[in-house]
Amino acid sequence: MIGKTGSGKSTLLKTIYGEIKPTGGEMSVAGFDLLNLKSSQVPLIRRRLGMVFQDFQLLTDRTVNENLIFVMRATGWKDKIAMLEKCDELLDKVKLEGKGSSMPHQLSGGEQQRVCIARALINNPQIILADEPTGNLDPETSYDVMNILKEMNNDGMSILMATHNYSLIERFPAKTYQFKDGKIEVILSHDDK
Repeated sequence: MIGKTGSGKSTLLKTIYGEIKPTGGEMSVAGFDLLNLKSSQVPLIRRRLGMVFQDFQLLTDRTVNENLIFVMRATGWKDKIAMLEKCDELLDKVKLEGKGSSMPHQLSGGEQQRVCIARALINNPQIILADEPTGNLDPETSYDVMNILKEMNNDGMSILMATHNYSLIERFPAKTYQFKDGKIEVILSHDDK
């Protein structure tokens, strides 16, 4: 999804993960009817979605592994050995091998964002929602993060990403929706490239 700041991209993502309730129409994701979503169902839908935010939202007083384990515990994980194994698996997947004992401030912005991607993958989500995941990163680091997301997409993971960075769309073509003047239109279909 591409469009200027304030065009509705983030609002749509917040609606999908249950932070904002839709006011009408029909909307469902991961088997949940969002129009009739109960507050008790929000944690359940979020376990089926992975979320990556622009501002990382890492716990600064905990190591990378502790950040990941915090989410695992919050979503019902109990086996400590399984949690540590999952940390290693996820950090390998996002090319952060050996960084589990690092504190967030010891990592670059791109590395912190890769931790966020690892965190989003913890419960094998059906969809990754990424809200301006490269917004705080320099162009080269943005491309590194996008390559990881592209690999995940190539492996079958659905990714819905909001951005206002047109150069990312040009470099990583995919089905693209433009948010403009209160409307949403397809400007590039996957078949076009």
